[in-house]
Amino acid sequence: MVVQEEVSGDTKIENNNELQNPEAVPEPVFTIEILKIIKDTQQQHGLRHSDYQRYRGYCSRRIRRLRKVLHVTQGDKRHFKKKDISEAMLKDERKVLIHSIMMTERAWSYAMQLRQEANTEPRKKFHLISRLRKAATYSLQLQTFSKCDARTKLEAQAYVAWIHGSLHFELQMWKPAMENLKKAQMVYEKLALALPEEEQYIYKSRVEELAPSLRFCAYNIGDESAIDDLLQMRGHGQGDLLANLISLISNRRSEVMCEVEWRGHAVPVRPERVRGFLLSEQQMDNSLSRAADNAAKITLLETLLLDCKDAVAAVKDELKNDPNTKNRTAGGPLTTLQQLLSYLMHIRLTRTIQRNLLMVESAQATLSDKNEFTIYKGGEGRRTRPQDLTRLFEIILQNYCELQQLPGLEDDMKYQQEIDTKIKAYRAFRRQYMTLKALFGLRRWREGMALYQRAEQYVKEALGASNATAALDNKLRSDLQNLKRDIEGQVFSAHAHSVLEGEGQDEDGIAQLGTKASYKSKKPLCDRLGEYREDPSLTSRMPNVYKLPPEMRPIPCKPLFFDLAFNFVEFPSLDDKIEAAAGGKKGGAGLTGFVKGLWGWGGSAKK
Repeated sequence: MVVQEEVSGDTKIENNNELQNPEAVPEPVFTIEILKIIKDTQQQHGLRHSDYQRYRGYCSRRIRRLRKVLHVTQGDKRHFKKKDISEAMLKDERKVLIHSIMMTERAWSYAMQLRQEANTEPRKKFHLISRLRKAATYSLQLQTFSKCDARTKLEAQAYVAWIHGSLHFELQMWKPAMENLKKAQMVYEKLALALPEEEQYIYKSRVEELAPSLRFCAYNIGDESAIDDLLQMRGHGQGDLLANLISLISNRRSEVMCEVEWRGHAVPVRPERVRGFLLSEQQMDNSLSRAADNAAKITLLETLLLDCKDAVAAVKDELKNDPNTKNRTAGGPLTTLQQLLSYLMHIRLTRTIQRNLLMVESAQATLSDKNEFTIYKGGEGRRTRPQDLTRLFEIILQNYCELQQLPGLEDDMKYQQEIDTKIKAYRAFRRQYMTLKALFGLRRWREGMALYQRAEQYVKEALGASNATAALDNKLRSDLQNLKRDIEGQVFSAHAHSVLEGEGQDEDGIAQLGTKASYKSKKPLCDRLGEYREDPSLTSRMPNVYKLPPEMRPIPCKPLFFDLAFNFVEFPSLDDKIEAAAGGKKGGAGLTGFVKGLWGWGGSAKK
């Protein structure tokens, strides 16, 4: 059978090789997602909690199962005979490839386990490098398979480059390490662009994982700006590896930092942990200036505050064993460690205030820009209320009060005056949002006007202080001036609302000014018939005419009467009536005489 094809106007006759040579059918090409397999097994078998020993045990068990399935066991229970698996030995390349991956992962996980143990046992560093060399040797087998597709080959190349880059990184061969890691990063980036969106995440996350190691290599090669990038990456939560890189840099550079200048004093720095923190603190301003938004800045500051907490704990441990501190008399000069502790506490409080101010800016952005007396901005999440901002300013004021009480700064009048000026400034802002709370929820216009006037007084005291230029930065001074202008308008607005709503009331609770407050009166119509008032509720379905049922009233019950005054009553004289009665006795004997006459006794006796 022949097949005719027309190419460029010419007729070409080809034999159908598939029918003539049945054995020449192309072999199937398989696909293995190497990175996805590795990530899934790592997350399911220990690496979610950085348990490299558990993951290493899983790799060993899977290798044993694969060798049993492929019938390439290495001896029996008593004897060991090494047998390497190659592509030429077996036809199932898919299982051979997975076997090579597991061998590499087992050696790599053992090396990472040794890295954790090397913190307390430095000699294990040599065993670590040995296992990484073994992992690099096993990884080279992944590039020998020919029946896999282009995607699998690219993933194998990237994986091999990453393993070799990790080995060179541990050997401190910075240029080869950077070249291999950069190669792996580029391959993963290209794969992420070529794959569907639902499969891109795992490759993008791998690219982000490689970034700290690349910046560290660049730093060791000579790029000093790489430390700023590493600090910024730490703010985005890049993991334990980045923290280790930062500590390595800090340990190298901390040898230069022996003392710091603060408030005219040279404070020596002995603890290594404190030196590393101070180096990070010096780079923080540059990292903040390069942060994308307030959320990133807040994350950076919170990370720094955690490091500051560890540094303070280190200094306190030193203080417990310092003989100079134990022998110091009350009121005497501070020791060098106490001065260092005060300096660290000053950094902690100032950075906390800086973080809270960023939180204030984020909260202020969610408030309504049009009219602060009407509504809040809608949106996702919890809405910002004036009391939230009030609480933030209270925390800021509390931090400034702690700054005033730092040991060794009680007699520094210039420092105390600067802090006092800042306290007045932030009290004005706190009063502003306290006023908003009173005006929003409670509609207390008089109290709001009083709070605004008090805030205005704080603004004048802060701006009029003799050290206002030194104590207040340009932004804070500008915010205070804007607040002063806003207060002037809001005082008049609050006064107008109080007049319109008629806050003045008589003893019965009836409003004297305006009409809105009078509508709120709960008196029924029967109790205010003598007053004229336009009350629309009277024409509604539930008019407030008479309260039904009526209120209960106490009434007296039937008394038990005892006339105790009867014995002291003087009755009128009845002599004239007695005489008249006596004169009428002759006319009739009455009932007694009738009885006597009836029975015949009485009268016969007299006879």
